[in-house]
Amino acid sequence: MPEPVILLVEDDPNDEELSRRALEDNAIKHELVVVHDGVEALDYLLGRGKWSGTMVPLPQLVVLDLKLPKLGGLEVLEALRASERTKFLPVVVFSSSTQESDLAASYRLGANAYVSKPVAFEEFARAVRQLGLFWMLCNQRLSNVSPNA
Repeated sequence: MPEPVILLVEDDPNDEELSRRALEDNAIKHELVVVHDGVEALDYLLGRGKWSGTMVPLPQLVVLDLKLPKLGGLEVLEALRASERTKFLPVVVFSSSTQESDLAASYRLGANAYVSKPVAFEEFARAVRQLGLFWMLCNQRLSNVSPNA
C-alpha cells in the first residue's frame, strides 16, 4: 500500500525546506509532494499539464500558502471546492498573512483550517508537525470519494 501523500503548495524555498524538515522529523509515514505555484497545484490535483493522463492519488492533506505566483491560494482553494474530485479534500491554509480578510476568505471558500506561519524556526517546525499529526493520524476522511471523480 503506498504511503499517504501530503501536497505542499509553497513558493518560498526557505519555508519549503522548513516544512520538509518538520514533517520528516515526526513519526508519520508519508510522501511529500511539493509544487511551487497555484497553477501547478491545480494541474497536480486535477490531472492536467505535466500530470495529464497519469493517475496521481489524491493527497491526504493539502498545505496551501496564499501568496503564490501565477494563481493565488484563494483562487486555488475556490477551484478545489468547485471540482467533484477535490471538493472534500482537507486543505490547511498555512500563510504568513495575518490579515482578517485572508482568514475570512479562506474559511468562506472552504478551508478546513488556517494557520499563520510563525517567524521563529522552533515555532514554525512545531506548527508543521502538529498539522501533520492531526491531519494524517486523527482526522477522519471520507472513504467513498473516488479518486477518479
